[in-house]
Amino acid sequence: MAKFRRRTCIILSLFILFIFSLMMGLKMLRPNKATFGDPFGLELLPELHQQTRLGKSLDSQNNDRINSETNVKNLKSVEITMKPSKASEPYLEELQPLNYYLHVFYYSWYGNPQFDGKYIHWNHPILKHWDPRITKNYPQGKHNPPDDIGSSFYPELGIYSSRDPSVIETHMKQMYSASIGVLALSWYPPGTNDENGENTDDLVPTILDKAHKYNLKVTFHIEPYSNRDDQNMYKNVKYIIDKYGNHPAFYRYKTKTGSALPMFYIYDSYITKPEKWANLLTTTGSQSIRNSPYDGLFIALLVESKHRYDILQGGFDGIYTYFATNGFTYGSSYENWARLKFFCDQFNLLFIPSVGPGYIDTSIRPWNAQNTRNRISGKYYETALGAALHAHPSVISITSFNEWHEGTQIEKAVPKKTSNTVYLDYRPHKPSLYLELTRKWSEKYSKERAAYAFDHELPLS
Repeated sequence: MAKFRRRTCIILSLFILFIFSLMMGLKMLRPNKATFGDPFGLELLPELHQQTRLGKSLDSQNNDRINSETNVKNLKSVEITMKPSKASEPYLEELQPLNYYLHVFYYSWYGNPQFDGKYIHWNHPILKHWDPRITKNYPQGKHNPPDDIGSSFYPELGIYSSRDPSVIETHMKQMYSASIGVLALSWYPPGTNDENGENTDDLVPTILDKAHKYNLKVTFHIEPYSNRDDQNMYKNVKYIIDKYGNHPAFYRYKTKTGSALPMFYIYDSYITKPEKWANLLTTTGSQSIRNSPYDGLFIALLVESKHRYDILQGGFDGIYTYFATNGFTYGSSYENWARLKFFCDQFNLLFIPSVGPGYIDTSIRPWNAQNTRNRISGKYYETALGAALHAHPSVISITSFNEWHEGTQIEKAVPKKTSNTVYLDYRPHKPSLYLELTRKWSEKYSKERAAYAFDHELPLS
């Protein structure tokens, strides 16, 4: 009888173990709940390129110059493109609310033959150094997609077109997953464009619609279009607000006084004399936008220390630093952010430091290696974010979501090797590394900001 009981217990235990194993196996086969689709367009290999952003090279730190992230040329190997597992995506419904004080610079200037009839920006020209003697030591011409693009990294979405609605939606999902609340859209007025691309103002409605689907907001990063001055700036701000201002995704910042105003980042604002800006941005200016339906918060780019007083004279509402290279400019140097915040507080300006995951633009400026900043597997990015939080800023801006030419993107990148090039990637981490780090720091910033901010500025919903 005892033997029978023992045998029965053993059989019963084995049966229970079998049922448990079967249930676990079925659970693992369950479809992923994440709403992210398959990577789009990896079979398309368009080119990547952007306008010249850096003028003269400044003295910069060499101790963090890239070592391990140098492109390897002339490799005799087959092309390899790796796709990450969809299981690495966070579930949208599990994420924290978006942080509307965290902005990211976004570029919609990419094109490929499928959507645009040709490559746009991916085939960026190799830019010449201002000294012809240096230029002759480097390659000339343009990049030649699909295998050769103007970037040191390769996008998970392949050589995409910014006109592809599925690409725009995927970008919004990625920003949402990173707890980014606002995208600052690179913008040129209708009929104008950067020197390597085409006008993209007609894409704004789609971008606004897709952003709204994920509760994102859109602000405008006004580029230095030809002959930009106080008069045509008034017309262009009026155009933006009249055409897009009623869209639910149009970003407005609620100030201490209770006003909810559009925000405009003005790239290369220092090119225009402060007297011209004062015509637009002061109450006594000849083209004054103040106290009108087209008033807003105008954020100037601070490069040099002396620009602080030009920004004040011009009537701006705040400053941002844009560049992702620590030490490249006065504004982009972390060590200066505390005194810049103090200056802004003195004159009631918004302080918006810009952080980035790294920097490498040698695919389009091969002579600019001294400004490369190694990502160090995310450590460079976290150091920048920590420095920004320490300054107690009004807003933090990220350079960038997808500025691939300068290697500042937090968009997903994948390993890729061709017969001539090995592209950089985020290994040993997943392609989503920088989105995940952004989400982590977004939540930290949201909590810390609540402790020191008393004005409770919020975008209109």
